[in-house]
Amino acid sequence: MTGVGDTTAVEVTVVVKNKHGLHARPASVLAETALKYKEAEVSIRKGSLVVDAKSIMELLLLEATCGTRLQLVARGPQAQEAVRGLQALFEREFDLTL
Repeated sequence: MTGVGDTTAVEVTVVVKNKHGLHARPASVLAETALKYKEAEVSIRKGSLVVDAKSIMELLLLEATCGTRLQLVARGPQAQEAVRGLQALFEREFDLTL
């Protein structure tokens, strides 16, 4: 069980599966979803670049194309829940139909 001051990181690797990558629309869906986890600090790492998953502009800096492997990292009381929710979003290709 995590406490309010818990800084233990929960991390999982995800793959961008949608053919157009992490462009503006999926970045928006991802940021909106991450914002729902108010008690979690959520970041995404691509190599040495780490961005705030709650910021659309920072997510676009990842330039994540189809097939890109990213690490989701969350800390805080909702860390486990946030990682599971965001991982599922990647699996569902951001709930977008193009």
